Amino acid sequence: MIKRKDIGLDFEIDKLTNSIENVVTGDSFSTEISILRKSDLQTVSKKAGWLFNWRVEFNEPARDVYKLTIVNNPSIIQGLISLEVKTDHVYMHLVESASFNKGKTKMYSGFPGNLVAFACKLSFQRGHEGNVSFLSKSQLIEHYEKTLGAIHFGGRVMIIETRAALKLIDKYF
Repeated sequence: MIKRKDIGLDFEIDKLTNSIENVVTGDSFSTEISILRKSDLQTVSKKAGWLFNWRVEFNEPARDVYKLTIVNNPSIIQGLISLEVKTDHVYMHLVESASFNKGKTKMYSGFPGNLVAFACKLSFQRGHEGNVSFLSKSQLIEHYEKTLGAIHFGGRVMIIETRAALKLIDKYF
């Protein structure tokens, strides 16, 4: 199996919304998060504009990959997250928005926050009080502290604790 070096997450929280918002019109759309299926893998390839090799994540036995879609439009994957349930928290391995939701010409905002809120919700469901951890790229540590309420634990380790997790869950769910 191909091992990926933990280089740190570099997703940016563009906006914390109640769902996702069309950047041009400001219209909100409800979302669904579900487990990524093997049949979805061809739509989330590098050829389709995704940066990471989601097939590798999908094949990691301890991890689950979840897809975020707009309600009533399940065929277009808007974002992905790879999570591992540890003994006392949920660990975020990867987070990525679809290429059309990145940069100055993105269609929708709110996806990264939505996916992180889901990780917090899963942590509560698994009895871990909303605790989530991840490695950050150094230059984004302050960004995650401000936008997610994450705590810089040392090095590049970031932790989202119960209080911040509840705020994110309340915003999206």
